[in-house]
Amino acid sequence: MSNFAKPENALKRAEELIAVGQKQEALQTLHNLITSKRYRAWQKTLERIMFKYVELCVEMRRGRFAKDGLIQYRIVCQQVNVNSLEEVIKHFMHLSTEKAEQARTQAQALEEALDVDDLEADKRPEDLMLSYVSGEKGKDRSDRELVTPWFKFLWETYRTVLEILRNNSKLEALYAMTAHRAFQFCKQYKRTTEFRRLCEIIRNHLANLNKYRDQRDRPDLTAPESLQMYLETRFEQLKVATELELWQEAFRSVEDIHGLMCMVKKTPKASLLVVYYAKLTEVFWISSSYLYHAYAWFKLFNLQKSFNKNLSQRDLQLVASAVVLAALAVPPYDARRASHVELENEKERNLRMSNLIGFNLDPKAESREVLSRAALLSELVSKGVLSCATQEVKDIYHLLEHEFLPVDLGAKVQPLLTRISKLGGKLATISSLQEVQLSKYIPALEKLATLRLLRQVSQVYSTMRIESLSRMIPFFDFAVVERISVHAVKHKFIAMKVDHMKSVVMFGDALLESDGLQDHLAVFAESLNKARSMIYPSAKKSSKLSDILPALGETVDKEHKRLLARKSIIEKRKEEQERQLLEMEREQESKRLSEQKRTEEQEQKRLAAEYERLKNQRILREIEERELEEAQAFLEETEKRSKKKSKKGVVEGEKVTKQSLMERALNEQLRERQESEKKLQKLAKTMDHLERAKREEAAPLIEAAFQQRLVEEKALHEREQQLEVEQSRQRHDGDLKEKNRLIRMLDNKMIFQERVIARRQAEFDQRQAAREARINQIIQTRRQEREIQRKKIFYIKTEQERLARLKEEEEARKREEAERRRKEEAEHKAKLDEIAEKQRQRERELEEKERLRREALLGPRPAAATEVPVGAPVAAAAVPVAAAAAPAATGGAVAPQKYVPKFRRGGGAENPPPARQQAPPSDTDRWSSGGGGRARPGAPPEATDRWTPGGARQDPDRRGSGGGPADTWRRGGGSSSGGGSSASGSGTWSSSRR
Repeated sequence: MSNFAKPENALKRAEELIAVGQKQEALQTLHNLITSKRYRAWQKTLERIMFKYVELCVEMRRGRFAKDGLIQYRIVCQQVNVNSLEEVIKHFMHLSTEKAEQARTQAQALEEALDVDDLEADKRPEDLMLSYVSGEKGKDRSDRELVTPWFKFLWETYRTVLEILRNNSKLEALYAMTAHRAFQFCKQYKRTTEFRRLCEIIRNHLANLNKYRDQRDRPDLTAPESLQMYLETRFEQLKVATELELWQEAFRSVEDIHGLMCMVKKTPKASLLVVYYAKLTEVFWISSSYLYHAYAWFKLFNLQKSFNKNLSQRDLQLVASAVVLAALAVPPYDARRASHVELENEKERNLRMSNLIGFNLDPKAESREVLSRAALLSELVSKGVLSCATQEVKDIYHLLEHEFLPVDLGAKVQPLLTRISKLGGKLATISSLQEVQLSKYIPALEKLATLRLLRQVSQVYSTMRIESLSRMIPFFDFAVVERISVHAVKHKFIAMKVDHMKSVVMFGDALLESDGLQDHLAVFAESLNKARSMIYPSAKKSSKLSDILPALGETVDKEHKRLLARKSIIEKRKEEQERQLLEMEREQESKRLSEQKRTEEQEQKRLAAEYERLKNQRILREIEERELEEAQAFLEETEKRSKKKSKKGVVEGEKVTKQSLMERALNEQLRERQESEKKLQKLAKTMDHLERAKREEAAPLIEAAFQQRLVEEKALHEREQQLEVEQSRQRHDGDLKEKNRLIRMLDNKMIFQERVIARRQAEFDQRQAAREARINQIIQTRRQEREIQRKKIFYIKTEQERLARLKEEEEARKREEAERRRKEEAEHKAKLDEIAEKQRQRERELEEKERLRREALLGPRPAAATEVPVGAPVAAAAVPVAAAAAPAATGGAVAPQKYVPKFRRGGGAENPPPARQQAPPSDTDRWSSGGGGRARPGAPPEATDRWTPGGARQDPDRRGSGGGPADTWRRGGGSSSGGGSSASGSGTWSSSRR
């Protein structure tokens, strides 16, 4: 694992590896950087690294690496910059989708393209052999080789992203978008198995979200935005399930939606409920649950009528007709269960269905209504649904539910069914329903008409011939009627028997006949009373009605106005209530957000305080765990290699160290090796004795078998040789006869052969010429392409050479310029050195003259140092250089407080350097370490020398930032104290380059 000081270095290293084709090493380098605990602070460079990392993962189809990297990056930027994680995930999904589409396009292009080496051959032999052996077409193979791996990687991408975002409240929108894209992927490519897995994954995520409520970044389902996104995801899942015809998953999606709303105790919007009931009708119809199908239609009708303000009259009529026909399609008898367990299961199922259909968020068993066909039909009549249906639907409802026509029922129902089958079409004002087709209810209505006819016939007749009953039922053959009647008898809807020997149908038993007769007489009496009232109407009743009619119109108008006013009041109250609910929700949301922000701040402070405390403990624990894991892995590997486990295992609670486990493993290996060696020695000895005994017993038997085999093979050889001679003679005679018979056809054969050869030669020459022309054309085209390519390469090479030449000329010019400047500086330095040397020579001469003058005036001086009185001038206290240097020149001892200049240390006694004349004190002398100025002898007053703290002074005229030459005055053993200054010794001028 490479350690990089900065993340930018790792990114640069990865790009270099990619440039030389080592993508695996580049991916491993970035993976080590991302998973390292060293870089846990988010920065912009990490985002660029993640972009490059996911690009490599997609290009190499490494889903596991991508998942690990995204998990580590989520830890890094969860609390700092979660938008960066969102951008990386979007880029990851975009690349995966793009690669999958490219693979699909490439597979289609490969199927259409002609890519062969031989222009005269249609297919290669290996392709033909592969197609015959595998039994699949070229498209199937190209899909398996190109498309399927990328589709698998895209599916793995969706699963990885959903797993990473499953409990992140800040990326709920990205989670919903990923789920929608995964649904569309399953829908587009008909991936039913992956769709089931995807539904299960999302279902488990919601279950875990509800189970672990103490997570820090857990999404809040009570928030309207979060709830809306989760609901939209579930409804999209329901739509895709119905389009893929996965009805079991569609029903589970319906249960998921209901469970989600029960969890948050809120009813979804009307637009979502319309989609909910529309899909529920399809699911119940496919599952043959006609009663629940009818109730779902009824709920859908009520929603459309209440909330759809743009509902047209035609669409309302179609939906109402569908509701009525769905209710009529329900069988008129209930499925009766025999055992107690079946009854309990049926009861539980009815409770579940009633909850799903009624959308009860907090259902109670005692207040739940019972779903039945009779209750549904009565409710349709009372709520006015039947009045909104078409006239054909009304007529068939009255015929099947209220009329008693045992003979003419089938003849009157059939034309109505024919007209109903033509009704239906697309709905313009209902977005959730594309179209309504009433023809699908025709088989159920025919079955209901058959049951009603059999029920009415059984009340009138006791016996009837099969031919007569078949004429009365024009919908089905008698075999179908018999099968329908069997189910009806099983559920005790009718009582009948079929006697095929006598070709008759017998209706009813003793109990049913007595009840039917009594009911029949009551119906007959009611019919007679109704007929009498129609023939002889009552005059008194009509007069009363005529008296009431004028007041009745006014009453109806008043009632109508009162109902309209009441309706407007109810609408206003509803609007006011909705407005108040919205305000309450906004207030609750603002309070929740402020509370959440305060909680997050407290949590961040707590985490910051706890981080330092846990850091050392975590490091120590990781080291111990790593060592223990290595030792345990070594012990397990040793036990796997051994034939049996160690008798002495690790006792729970025992302090296990790496050293103890290693010693135990080595002892176990040594013991097993000794045991195996003993077993091998014993086995080798046993096998040796056994093999020797077997060979001694088998030797005579093998010899006898060999002699017998020699005799048999000799006899067989003689027989086969005789047979071969006889067959050769016969074949030779037959060949001679055939030759004599066919020799007369030799001339014709030669003529035909020459004609065929000539025709084939001409055809071959023609094809060869065409092939050569085609090949020459291809060669010419390729030659032109190569010429163009060579010209391009030559132009590029020439341009590169020109640029390199210009660059070399520029570098040469710069070198010449630098050399010229260096020469000028050297000449300037030489001139300055010469001037300095002349100046020093003049100073030495002046000092020598001054010394001689003083010796002539004062006479010889003692070697000891002379005390200078306080307040004496500096010039009077100066000691001549010759007196200080005389002992050094003669080899005598030098006083410890005397300073010997550098030019005197190397010189001999016979050539002593001249002493320097002490300059008179002036206002420009500054001997302190802070830096002052002193004028050189013979120099103008403004040219002052600057003293450096180290005892050197610099000429301001000779200083420069470019490192030019400068004159330096090096002071010898000078001393200064207080405000005054005193000096002893001497100084010299030297030229140096700063």
